Amino acid sequence: MSVLSIVIPVYNEKNTIQKIVDLVEAVKLVDGIDKEIIIVDDGSTDGTRDILSKIVGHKIVLHEKNKGKGAAVRTGLKEAGGDYILIQDADLEYDPEEYVLLLKPILNGRADVVYGSRMLGSHTATHFYYYLGNKLVTFITNLLYNSSITDMETCYKVFRREVIKNIELESNRFNIEPEITAKVLKKHRIYEVPISYSARGFDEGKKISWKDGLSAILTLIKYRFSD
Repeated sequence: MSVLSIVIPVYNEKNTIQKIVDLVEAVKLVDGIDKEIIIVDDGSTDGTRDILSKIVGHKIVLHEKNKGKGAAVRTGLKEAGGDYILIQDADLEYDPEEYVLLLKPILNGRADVVYGSRMLGSHTATHFYYYLGNKLVTFITNLLYNSSITDMETCYKVFRREVIKNIELESNRFNIEPEITAKVLKKHRIYEVPISYSARGFDEGKKISWKDGLSAILTLIKYRFSD
C-alpha cells in the first residue's frame, strides 16, 4: 500500500480548519493509496488550537510561536512519511477532491512533480493586483529557469517522496513557494494540471501581500545563482 502524505500548514484558521480536515478525510484516492494527514499549527492565537485538540487520528505538530508558512511547511515535510507528498492550505481556496487529478501524472510515470495551476482551470475573480503579481513572479520564474509553468505560487504541489526529501529548504515565510520551485526546476520538469480555485479576500483572512511578491522575486534570483 502506497501512502500520500498531506501537509497542512495552519495559522489562525479557526473558521476553516475543521472543514478542511473533514474534506481531506473524505477524499477517495485510487486503489492502493492511503492517506497520511499532517497538520502543523504555526503558533495560532485565535482558537485554532482548541479545535485541533479535538481532532484525532492524525499527526499534529505545534510550533510554540509563529514562524511563518515556510517554517510550517518545512516541519510538515520532515514529518511526512508517504511515498507521495502534497501541500494543502487550510483556507478552503483549494479543493481536495482534485487530489486524484494531481496524482495521476505521477502514478502514470509521466512526472515526478505536479503543480495544480489556477491559471489553467476555473476560478473565482481575485484582486487585480494580486493576479498581476502572480503573473509577474511566474514570468520571472520562467525567464530565470527556462521553464514554461503558468502558476508558480500555487499551493497545490505534489512530489514523489525522493524529490522533495532531497531538497534542503531554508525559507520561513511565503518565500517557501519560490524556493521550492527554484530548487525543483534545477533538477526536474514540472507537470501542470488545471485546478479550480475559490479566492478569498483579505477581509476573510488572506495573509499574503505585495511585500511577499517582492520577496518571491528576490528568492527566485537568489536560488538561480546559488544552492
